Formats: sequence, structure tokens, C-alpha cells
Amino acid sequence: METGAAPAFPAARVRVKICGLRSGHDVDAAIAAGTDAIGFVFYAPSKRAIDPEVAARLRRRIPAFVSVVALFVDPHPELVQQVLDRVQPDLLQFHGDESPDYCASFGRPYMKAFRVGGGALSTADQVLACCRPYQGASAWLFDAYSTAYGGSGLTFDPALLASVQSLAARPALVLAGGLKPDTVGDAIVRVRPYAVDVSSGVEDAPGIKNYAKMLSFVWAAGNFQGA
Repeated sequence: METGAAPAFPAARVRVKICGLRSGHDVDAAIAAGTDAIGFVFYAPSKRAIDPEVAARLRRRIPAFVSVVALFVDPHPELVQQVLDRVQPDLLQFHGDESPDYCASFGRPYMKAFRVGGGALSTADQVLACCRPYQGASAWLFDAYSTAYGGSGLTFDPALLASVQSLAARPALVLAGGLKPDTVGDAIVRVRPYAVDVSSGVEDAPGIKNYAKMLSFVWAAGNFQGA
């Protein structure tokens, strides 16, 4: 089995990551809602971007057994190292065109994101071909294609993941792309991912989370069998 790959069986419980948090209030609310992971965005053009020093302070609010994920888009190595030193994330998320060697160069677990449904990822076979070089990743995350590198609220056709799902061994599959409390259950039933990732679907405005929406999302993800 290749490094980073795991048997492609569905998780007993679908994990939830809430991304794009920028305030102590929203971090506390996401934890109270039951999220498994908190995502901080270190990509300056994003409306959800956060300064590493602010993220470091928020990181101290996050208790044991809730993971911290640092999201980057084609970052300079110095920025990644600064975040590693100050924020001490549990997982790196690369959402741009980073090479497999670059993603692995920091010696930390990483998740590679793919924007499917456009460009070179317009068919199921194209998606699989783009994913294969990243077998060393801890997870593959699939988001809808957009120029905004996530958080767009756009969705994609789950059929584009058919070739990836057919692999006997692969990194964990994480589903993103326009998920909301009222759609996440159906999406889980169709894709059977290890985890789901949400940002705009639990917001009142970009970067402003809504506790009730977060709570509903986590509940819906945890009760997908009845969706």
C-alpha cells in the first residue's frame, strides 16, 4: 500500500470541519456545535483570511480532540513555516497548484484540495489523474471549481468522484463545495466521505458564522443514515 493510502471503506462516523473562522466567538461556537476540526485560512485575497498572530491566539481556545487545519493557496514557504511555528496546526491544507513534493516538504501531515468540475478536472478520469500523484496526502478534499479557491458556495456533480471512489486504497475522502445543513445528509449518502468541510453554508456573511447553522450542520452530518 502506498504511503498515505488507506482502505477505501466509509467511516463509521462522518467528521466535520468548519473552515474560515476569524473570531473567538465563532471558534467557541463551532466547538460548542460539535465540530471535529477548525480551519484557518492563510490566503490574503480571501474574505475569510486571518493573520497568523490572531490565529495563534485563537488556537489557544481550542481544546484537545479538536484538530486545527491551516489552509494555504500556493504559499511562500516562509508563510507556511511562520504558521507552523506560531499556530502549530495539526494538518496543512493546500488548495492551489502545489506539487506533491512541495506539500510534503514541510514534514507535516497534509490534505490536498482539488477544485472539480472545471478546467483539467472536468471528468471523473481527469479528477483521478490529478489526484494520483498525491498518494502521500492524509486526505483528498474535493471542492467545486471556482477562481476563489473555496468558500464560493458552489456545488459540483458527485459523479465526478466515481473514479476516485473506485480505488481500493486511497487517502481519506473529504467532501466540500456548497454544503449546507439541509443538503449535507444527501451528499454524504451519495459520496460516503470520511469527512465534510463547510464554510459559506454556515455563515450569515463571509467570515461571520452562525451558531444555529453550525449546530444544524453537525447534527445533519452525524445523522446522515436517515437523510
